[in-house]
Amino acid sequence: MTFSLRPVHDDPRTAELVDRLRAYLDGELADYERERGITHTGRLTRADLEPVWRRSRELGFYGVHLPKEYGGQDLTYTQLAALKEELGASGRVLSHCVLGDMGGPLRAGDILRHATRHQLDTYLLPLIRGERACCFSLTETDAGSDVRSMRTVAVRDGDGYRLTGHKVFSSAGPFADFAIVVARMAGTGEQTGDKPRFSAFLVDLDSPGCRVEDGATPMSGEHIESDIVLDDCRVPAANLLGEEGTGMRIALGRVTTNRLLHCPTVLGATRRALDLTLNRARTRLVAQGQPLLALQAIQHKVADMATGLYAARSMTYAALAALDEGREVHTEAFMCKLFVAESAFRILDEAVQIHGKEGLTQGNEIEFLFRKIRMFRVLTGTSEIQRNGIAKMLALHH
Repeated sequence: MTFSLRPVHDDPRTAELVDRLRAYLDGELADYERERGITHTGRLTRADLEPVWRRSRELGFYGVHLPKEYGGQDLTYTQLAALKEELGASGRVLSHCVLGDMGGPLRAGDILRHATRHQLDTYLLPLIRGERACCFSLTETDAGSDVRSMRTVAVRDGDGYRLTGHKVFSSAGPFADFAIVVARMAGTGEQTGDKPRFSAFLVDLDSPGCRVEDGATPMSGEHIESDIVLDDCRVPAANLLGEEGTGMRIALGRVTTNRLLHCPTVLGATRRALDLTLNRARTRLVAQGQPLLALQAIQHKVADMATGLYAARSMTYAALAALDEGREVHTEAFMCKLFVAESAFRILDEAVQIHGKEGLTQGNEIEFLFRKIRMFRVLTGTSEIQRNGIAKMLALHH
């Protein structure tokens, strides 16, 4: 893969999809956001999102990665990654709605193959059509990196279950109709001295005993998280995903793939930061009327930034290509998440430095991107967790 801030794709199908996506992001979606006054830190409503879901579906983007039987184009991971990179590079607030990250097909993940006919018809097919939305509720206050220490519990109750617990950081929670909730089966775990068993449930968020509360506002300032509070919330047996005890496997079944697929979005945002920085360095005049980019100190900074982006992008797409070939990429996924997160943060730090006071000012896009990218060193597995995984894989195989 050669270096370019706007990659040129050799595969005609990918090139066509990317071109159409760029046109939508830079044109129609940009106009939509401007007309509605939508900003990164403003409070979004379901009414803001639904038209984008529907329009993206009409254009063939919403759920584009899915098999053709579900209205998708059965994309490879590499093709999907190319689209996710463009979303990250677009600067659009609602870019997460276009492929279905925000409560749509990408958020639902791989659960389609675990769903019954009833679950498909009631929950997942309407979700794919942009008629319903979901959130994924796994994390708890004291169960982040160690998700198996969760306290949310499911108790059997006749022909159903009763769920009690408090989930946090449920992305898309403010806009969702239902949640995919993972809970520990009552009577298993430390208290009984046996191995905890976890199950996954589809929970309607308007069910008695279920409350959706404002979640903590992350440092990015976005209002896209909710807490899901369950207080003896009854869930019918028909809403059990898979079998009892398979919830954690369902929740984490595509963890390697998902870890890799988070990287292209971050690479896109980093690419945008580099583009904005180059524009700033070309147009910001310093002594004797020279542009900032004429200074060797600045030239070296942007050279290092571009090199870091190229390295991070290259290793990510190499791992995705191997995944498309059916190879195991557990170690590579840990490495990509680690390297992309750390490299992106260093690049954004330099972007702020080059922008000077503007880079420190709230409302400036570079300042927002810095905060957003900083989160990636923690979210979806901290850099320390990635290093643990790499070391473990090295110990196992060498």
